[in-house]
Amino acid sequence: MDRRNVNRLPQWLKKEKLNLKELHKVKQTLRQKELHTVCESAMCPNRGECFRKGTATFLLLGNVCTRNCGFCSVTSGKPAPPDPMEPTRIVDAVREMGIRYAVLTMVTRDDLPDGGAALVAETVRRIHQLEKVRIEVLVSDFNGNSAALDTILDSPIDVFNHNVEMVPSRYPAARPQANYAQSLDVLRHAAERDGLPVKSGFMVGLGESEAEVTGLMQDLHATGVSILTIGQYLRPTMHNVPVEKYWTPEEFQSLEQQARSIGFAHVFAGPLVRSSYMADTLFAELNRD
Repeated sequence: MDRRNVNRLPQWLKKEKLNLKELHKVKQTLRQKELHTVCESAMCPNRGECFRKGTATFLLLGNVCTRNCGFCSVTSGKPAPPDPMEPTRIVDAVREMGIRYAVLTMVTRDDLPDGGAALVAETVRRIHQLEKVRIEVLVSDFNGNSAALDTILDSPIDVFNHNVEMVPSRYPAARPQANYAQSLDVLRHAAERDGLPVKSGFMVGLGESEAEVTGLMQDLHATGVSILTIGQYLRPTMHNVPVEKYWTPEEFQSLEQQARSIGFAHVFAGPLVRSSYMADTLFAELNRD
């Protein structure tokens, strides 16, 4: 492989620079309420666009993860105890920002008996009390704890999301503390809830083959996942695993067509697609059917 080809960012991955003043209001709200977003912690390339629209994906249970995935820039280490006031601050932010589709995600908390499920569920219940706000949760695997998972599934959520992130062959290098089969079990368990849309997503560009991607999509469809997101892996820092390939927009279009032929009802694929990116648009599409 010619490493020079992946050291230069293709034109289709370059985002328009945004006026920082346009982002100030969202950032000010987040700072005042001492809240974290995966947009900033994971260095999402779409964070400026989303902030300009007045939306964000809230990161619960602090900003320190107990796992150390090679693809992720979220800080790894020993987290602080859960903050019981975090749900209140998030509800206040949702209200003040006028959010109508709230997306909640979390750091993985293997240090907690329930993985932090109770605090996430409490946040969901509090937001649900607001008028006309839909809620999507993007959660961890809870280390296979089905009781913790049921705590989330018993809360009033509109979409359940858990990402497999990548093809299973890349787990040892980029996601060593996770288990592919366990993630599939999480999705399968969620899909057993009648009427609950189940969503998952993964990245390409980590050295996977096309056959592996096809196999991954077939696995996800077999669990009952109906909403699929596919995006390009971008190396957030030099400490993270390198990009092996930049997939072209045409290749993403082909992946989307293939996913639909496998049977996914809703597919969002593209170089800059992320799991929570334009989640409200996907939900609106879901409800048009």
